[in-house]
Amino acid sequence: MEPQRRPGGRSARVREAVLDATAAELAEHGYPGLTVEAVAQRAGVHKTTVYRRWRGPEGLVADALERAGEQPWPIPDTGTLTGDLRALTELLRTGFTDPESGSVATAFVAAGMQHPDAAAALRSYYTARHRDAAVIIDRAVARGELAPEVDATEIIRFATAPVFHRLFITHEPVTAEHARRAADAAVTVARTTQGPDGQTRTA
Repeated sequence: MEPQRRPGGRSARVREAVLDATAAELAEHGYPGLTVEAVAQRAGVHKTTVYRRWRGPEGLVADALERAGEQPWPIPDTGTLTGDLRALTELLRTGFTDPESGSVATAFVAAGMQHPDAAAALRSYYTARHRDAAVIIDRAVARGELAPEVDATEIIRFATAPVFHRLFITHEPVTAEHARRAADAAVTVARTTQGPDGQTRTA
């Protein structure tokens, strides 16, 4: 459910306080332990304010994800496709394994697995992130590293998917070497693409 908002003034201050409190609660207790009452107490607002505007934990997570999506993502620009994708997968890995921010990022994904509103917000968040990161592929095409037919967004997905798989499917450790391998595999795929005539081409 889309939370109701009024831009600016007290409404904006309340939103920031509540979403900061939501992030703190997620970091400490995860999505299963997220409650409106705890968020309201930490934010210093009445719980009816939170219920009225965000409805419940899923609304808090959805709005927190929307706010996170408003923040710029530091897209790597190393000058090479391999360097950029390696930096991107390492950025993803450290984002989830960081002692401070990792628990919040993990809680967002967990919420998306448990509630459709949170799932929709998570999908929108990563759709935007993949679209932003596709500039890595566009730059590689411009440099002549890749054929123009390559699907930029799919290559970004291909690079990051192994990291997500180890984190959330098999629950295995993700090292810098794992992130590097994922990036290198995506480079190999990107350099072998199929044109509109069905012919396989290597850049």
